[in-house]
Amino acid sequence: MKKSFITYIFMVLTISSCRSQNTKTDTNLSLSDKKSTPETILLYKKLNRLTQKGFLFGHQDDLAYGVNWKYEAGRSDIKDVVGDYPGVYGWDIAGLENGLPNNIDGVPFDKMKQYIEDANARGGISTISWHFDNPATGKNAWDNTPNSLKTVLPGAENHAKFTSWLDKAAAFFLSLQDKNGKNIPVLFRPYHELTGGWFWWGKGNCTPEEFKTLWKFTFDYLQKKGVHNLIYVYNTSSFKTEEEFLTNYPGDDYADIISFDSYQNNNDKEGTRFIEEVQSQFKIIDKIGTRQHKLIALAEAGYEAIPDPKWWTGTLLKAVGDYKPSYVLLWRNHGWQDKEQKMHYYAPYKGQVSEKDFVDFYNLDNTLFEKDIPKTKK
Repeated sequence: MKKSFITYIFMVLTISSCRSQNTKTDTNLSLSDKKSTPETILLYKKLNRLTQKGFLFGHQDDLAYGVNWKYEAGRSDIKDVVGDYPGVYGWDIAGLENGLPNNIDGVPFDKMKQYIEDANARGGISTISWHFDNPATGKNAWDNTPNSLKTVLPGAENHAKFTSWLDKAAAFFLSLQDKNGKNIPVLFRPYHELTGGWFWWGKGNCTPEEFKTLWKFTFDYLQKKGVHNLIYVYNTSSFKTEEEFLTNYPGDDYADIISFDSYQNNNDKEGTRFIEEVQSQFKIIDKIGTRQHKLIALAEAGYEAIPDPKWWTGTLLKAVGDYKPSYVLLWRNHGWQDKEQKMHYYAPYKGQVSEKDFVDFYNLDNTLFEKDIPKTKK
């Protein structure tokens, strides 16, 4: 009897210990930039800790405009609905390479800079992508002329042009400062959706080795310019295997977060395929992230115009499931599209059909918004 009791106690303690271990964050995480600023290191650790509570909700261009409004100080469609801002703000610096005052979506870079600084002061986090032009043709990012990428590699004909673009990006990243003059850390997601063939850096338009060379050069060059406030996000579109996801992966010393993008389409009204795809891809990158000590994310997602009134708790939550992404970012709320003659948005606004469900989504313990982000201790 005594032996049985002791065995029982040992089993309880073992189970408790295992459970305790499962709730711990990954203590082996470290940033790929070994000269990262203290603020950037703190943000990375914070993202890691927050995955034990839930995932951060993000929204592209959230502070700049929404459905039927633009550039109203302090406004956000998300804040209009739940009284809180997203935890993560998405931005894009396309246009910067050409010295334009506004980005690809018409957002002035001076306003973007202010939005990033304002969000940081509240505890919010910003992520930046870059739909930059095709350097070989001068056309936009979607000009997928084959072999364009190789023209920017060291020694190639467009290398000098490309490094001048990186110079402009470096200047912008270094201009992002808090009230104490410290550089604001940013999640940088270059060459996104790289497994798709629609961008000049995408699948079919370069070899894996050419892509890796470009990524590593970008990483090294920005650091040589003194940029040490970036957390690098490796990002794909859809994939079916670990091998496919890692085909262009530059290596653990060149990336900090691994992620993918996934959208629900109108031919999938129940969201079945969306849920299955996201779950399948999370299963793959969660395994990689655990093994190689990387955070994971769903860097872009959404269902245009959100016609499903229960999409947030009925579809998106099921897609995330029990996985622990650092963040899930929804695409932008452009509003009315003259060219397409339709509304274009991915997050709810006041009066939108999924508004009530989004409030329920917001009130869940594992959906994290700006107010859920603990302030960094000085």
